[in-house]
Amino acid sequence: MHVVIRQYNDASQLFDILATREQDVREIILTVPGFQGYQLVRTSQGGFSVTTCDDKSGTDESSRRAANWIKLNIPEDAIRDATIVEGDTVFSFLAEAATPTEA
Repeated sequence: MHVVIRQYNDASQLFDILATREQDVREIILTVPGFQGYQLVRTSQGGFSVTTCDDKSGTDESSRRAANWIKLNIPEDAIRDATIVEGDTVFSFLAEAATPTEA
C-alpha cells in the first residue's frame, strides 16, 4: 500500500468547506483505482489528510482529482499549500483484525 499525508496550516476555512462537501469528496475519491481509505483530520494548527491506495499510481490519481476539484470548488482565499509526505506501508492493521477471535 502507498500512503500520502497532506498537512495544512491555518486551514480552518478550507476544512469547514470540506466538512460540508463530504459527499463530493467521496464521489471523487471512492472511484480511484486501488483506493483503500481516506481520513480528514482537523487539528489546532489546521489539519491533515491521509490517503491510502494499493500503490503510488492510486495516490497520484487521488491527488490529481482532489487538486482539480479544489481548483473548481474552493474559494481562492481558502486554498492552502500542503506539506506532503508519502511512502510505502511497512505494515498495517485495523482494530477488528488486531483482536484474536475464539473458535
